[in-house]
Amino acid sequence: MQQRLPRGPNPPLAPPVTLDPNLSPPEPRLPPRQLHPLPKGLVELYGLLAVLFVLVPEWVAGGALVGFKEGRDGSQLPVTASAWRRVPELRLAAMGMAELRLLAKAMGIQGYASLRRDRLTIRLLKRLQWLQSLPAWLRRS
Repeated sequence: MQQRLPRGPNPPLAPPVTLDPNLSPPEPRLPPRQLHPLPKGLVELYGLLAVLFVLVPEWVAGGALVGFKEGRDGSQLPVTASAWRRVPELRLAAMGMAELRLLAKAMGIQGYASLRRDRLTIRLLKRLQWLQSLPAWLRRS
């Protein structure tokens, strides 16, 4: 009997599967390799090196930073602190998003909750410049 092939695009037919009696069964899988544990002395040596190279320098740096605070009055960095008071961009850059949004709310900026940090900072700077341009008797306290 003759087979009729359907018309139209068809995927190519797979070759017929034949069973070969001479094929050998698949090889058994090897068990997973066992890793040898590190000697206890080597593990303790690595722990000691970690303490020496990581923790000790951290303690030294922390002690040095505490030592710098002694004997100073006021700001740690007076030049930077005065610039921080004069330049509003520095103040806004140091604020977190929650602080920026509270400031925007206090200044009456509409839509502050949906603004990204960069847009909110620009709007706050514009409002601060506008407030500084007002005469002293018109400014809010």
